[in-house]
Amino acid sequence: MPSREIVPEWATLDFMSTITDLTYLKIVLETALLTTTEPLPVSALKRLFTEEIKASLINDLLDEIQQDWRGRGVELVRLASGWRFRARAEFTPYLARLNPEKPPRYSRAVMETLAIIAYKQPVTRGDIEAIRGVSVSTGVMQTLLERGWIEVIGHKDVPGRPGLYASTRKFLDDLGLNSLRDLPPLADLGTLVVSDAGDGIGGAGLAGAEPLGDEEANEIEQES
Repeated sequence: MPSREIVPEWATLDFMSTITDLTYLKIVLETALLTTTEPLPVSALKRLFTEEIKASLINDLLDEIQQDWRGRGVELVRLASGWRFRARAEFTPYLARLNPEKPPRYSRAVMETLAIIAYKQPVTRGDIEAIRGVSVSTGVMQTLLERGWIEVIGHKDVPGRPGLYASTRKFLDDLGLNSLRDLPPLADLGTLVVSDAGDGIGGAGLAGAEPLGDEEANEIEQES
């Protein structure tokens, strides 16, 4: 009769302790993400614990939490600034009835300027004006800066050293995106546009704008 291997009691207890600890860590992460109003990066989630927790372990636990919530009305997503829970898109019409206020909608000039920056970044104000075919008002740029969707990341090495504009992580967060590679087609951005009376600006100026390639996207993300 083959001999039966005896597992020491201490080894079993240690294994069970590890499982319990991981389950508890997962609950802590889930609780933090359910109660935050902003995306949380892994670096912030590590600060939840007094012990040193490896980023790889936190990422593994986040993947498990993401799987646990599949098929439910809320999902865990990874955005440009970190992880957060959000309602699934198909439930937005129901939730909107609890808050009937319409979300802010922006003028065609604002949205065209934003689209140019998003798909052609980094660009100067002069570059934007060349694409749109008209001058860009200070109010348009100020609206985007105050919204936190664009920022100056440097200056072009030409006379006058104009500022170079790029989109921010908040812009990607607000669109529910993880990186610049996830930008939607330009036609999708157009759903947010409100026609301006007398604006006289068509969408033709954006026809040549294309999403950034992987190399360009990586450069912008590293700078931000």
